[in-house]
Amino acid sequence: MSKLVTIFGGSGFVGRYIARRMAKEGWRVRVACRHPNQALFVRSYGAVGQVEPVFCNIRDDASVRAALAGAQAAVNCVGTFNRGGANNFEAVQTAGAARIARLAAEGGLSAMVHISSLGADANAISDYSRSKGEGEAAVLTAFPTAMILRPSVIFGNEDGFFNRFAAMAKLGPILPLVGGNTKFQPVSVEDVAAAAVKGVTGGASGVYELGGPDVDTLRGLIQSMLAVIQRRRLVINLPFWVGTTMATVLSGVSALTLGLFQNTILTGDQVKSLRVDNVVAPGAKTLADLGITATSFAGVIPEYLWRYRPSGQYAAIKDSAKNLKKV
Repeated sequence: MSKLVTIFGGSGFVGRYIARRMAKEGWRVRVACRHPNQALFVRSYGAVGQVEPVFCNIRDDASVRAALAGAQAAVNCVGTFNRGGANNFEAVQTAGAARIARLAAEGGLSAMVHISSLGADANAISDYSRSKGEGEAAVLTAFPTAMILRPSVIFGNEDGFFNRFAAMAKLGPILPLVGGNTKFQPVSVEDVAAAAVKGVTGGASGVYELGGPDVDTLRGLIQSMLAVIQRRRLVINLPFWVGTTMATVLSGVSALTLGLFQNTILTGDQVKSLRVDNVVAPGAKTLADLGITATSFAGVIPEYLWRYRPSGQYAAIKDSAKNLKKV
């Protein structure tokens, strides 16, 4: 019987790419998530019965243990941007990660891959990065041979970065940014998935920082995105104090409306994160150490951002028509 890998958060943005690659490697894939009925699409990643979604709550020992039963490897892709509620930073990214690693070790699994993020540090100024750093430490304590992957901002068809700013660009002539001078190193979701597969099948372990071949400021990345979607916008870099004020007001409105308005625009913790460059550190192990050639975002984002162009899917046809000679 083929080997089994349990992917926590396997129906999410990164997890689904790992699930697809693991299925192609011939593994059986168990996709552990909170809403398996909404993850039925993962079944199409392999042969009948090869990829199956199952319910799992990573805040519960019994639930995680059941998801790991019979598996030879585990991949944890679960993360959150919610500071409050039951599924907050600490519950998901620290305690949840620790629980998966501890039970994976107890179950005798041979490999574990943990998806973290660049900037993860137990002493970070942002709660998000601090919880990620504490989660990494807990994982390595329970499962010393685990592979830790720290990607910069991830791009791909379903990403929440380029898609988000492209959608904002459709709303008006001005595109405000906080942290416009902060540097990022966008990495392909396919490259992150390939690295995770190396950790499961190739025995790679330790901490790897994942970034693409291009380093640019947030403002520069947005300008590149605007060129792709063929929209001219005035990009304004707001001071951090303005960003903090905006985040405070938005969070206050969310509290006053008892959560009817969810602040998914900008939080104070995100402003703190934006004060720190999000690039691979000198001397860190990278994609190259795994034999993976990093993919540039410039050649990929046109494949999925076309829908934000004024003419959408017909943009190329209209551009071509301009070159026709009038009779």
